[in-house]
Amino acid sequence: MQSFNYISLGNREFLAGQVNEITMGRGRMFEYTPTDIEKRLEHLDSTAIAFLEKLPTFLCSEIMQARDGVSMLIKFGRISHTTSGAKEVSTVFETVIDFGEIEFDDIKSAQMVFGADRFQLHRTHWAIREGDSQVVLRRLAEIKPAFVNLVETPEPLNADDAVVQPPPRDKKILGVADSVESFLKLLYGSPGRDLTETFFRGHSDARYELTPSLLRKWENGDWQFMPTEDRLCKELLIAHHDEFQVDQYCFDRLVRMQHYGLPTRLLDISSNPLVALFFACSGRADQSGLDGEVIVFNIESGLVKYFDSDTVSCLSNLSNLTYAQKNDIDLSLDKDAFNGTDVAGKLLHHIKSEKGFFEGRIIPDDLGSVICAKAKRTNTRIRSQSGAFLLFGHEAALPDAGQDGIEITRVTIQKKAQILEQLDRININATTVYPSIEQTAVHLRDQYESPKPSDKEIVVVSNNVA
Repeated sequence: MQSFNYISLGNREFLAGQVNEITMGRGRMFEYTPTDIEKRLEHLDSTAIAFLEKLPTFLCSEIMQARDGVSMLIKFGRISHTTSGAKEVSTVFETVIDFGEIEFDDIKSAQMVFGADRFQLHRTHWAIREGDSQVVLRRLAEIKPAFVNLVETPEPLNADDAVVQPPPRDKKILGVADSVESFLKLLYGSPGRDLTETFFRGHSDARYELTPSLLRKWENGDWQFMPTEDRLCKELLIAHHDEFQVDQYCFDRLVRMQHYGLPTRLLDISSNPLVALFFACSGRADQSGLDGEVIVFNIESGLVKYFDSDTVSCLSNLSNLTYAQKNDIDLSLDKDAFNGTDVAGKLLHHIKSEKGFFEGRIIPDDLGSVICAKAKRTNTRIRSQSGAFLLFGHEAALPDAGQDGIEITRVTIQKKAQILEQLDRININATTVYPSIEQTAVHLRDQYESPKPSDKEIVVVSNNVA
């Protein structure tokens, strides 16, 4: 599979000069990148960096209006001497072809060249895009014919660059369970951690990602919902305002929205491993033969917050910012500089609407973190599932193996039907996990339905009357 680096910068003057060293915030790394590739590179270790440096690279400015259309500054080349820090990634870019300013008739024309969506062209980020860089070069040369010869005979980057593969993913598997007993045995066999709390999450398909619904992507790496987060929340509040009257904090509203299926930055987790096992075995009929997975989170006590936490308020109220406002957030700034920005003022306005006493001292590192938040048990579903949530901050992602303060391991689940039968015997079923009258009715219907007769047992009743 062929891929290339796509690095987009908002500083147009920087690109117009002699580009050398480039820096990118860690939170902007691998946006608009297919999830599987992103997860293979997320640690940015030496193997991941070696992969990045073998890929051909397009360095572009964010798109802007130009006369009757739009334009971008575009360079093509290679990167080297890449280093990764806690907040930023730096690399040295060497130009092979400098296209200068390229004008497009409209945004769609620019999208077609790179196979990008409209949001990507307006955002500073570093993506790994699937595709043949040579095809992109030819498309650019069609717009600027003076570069045709350079494009057809480009300076060789590396004969193997286009087909190099990213490193494997870093999942820590405790083992395989095909019964409740073997599942619990694996959990008990895993060493405990002092000063931590343990939570669980079940996936009916082991290929599912640890990503909140709001932050999920299409297969090509484009966002499904993220750019419209504030509109999603406001539209639901407008349509069903009475439902949210009892919610004191923004976090409370997000929990209720999550309950009703709206994409949010929350990821459900449970303190009950058997509830997670139930979810790992449940799912669509076409998933019954697939391996499920229970994810185990050992979370440091300091990262476990409550519904009224100031950190929870800061992260939750990101949902009130527009996508353009979130794009202005710079987490590389120190606390004083960050709190002096316009976007920090807008975020503070939303926080103060629920906490009038809150001081304007938002901590940038906290704002970009993933934390565990315990919600009020205001509905039967949260109570029955022993529910808590992972709350994802600005540009936050959770690596396969976890991060500082959150250790992640996994149990592969097989023979799902057998496990569901065992769970039912100890009263873990749809009725107790989803304690609504609708779910109880469905569970009772399935439990008491008479078995379908075989063809030999079917008796044909004649309509003829003797």
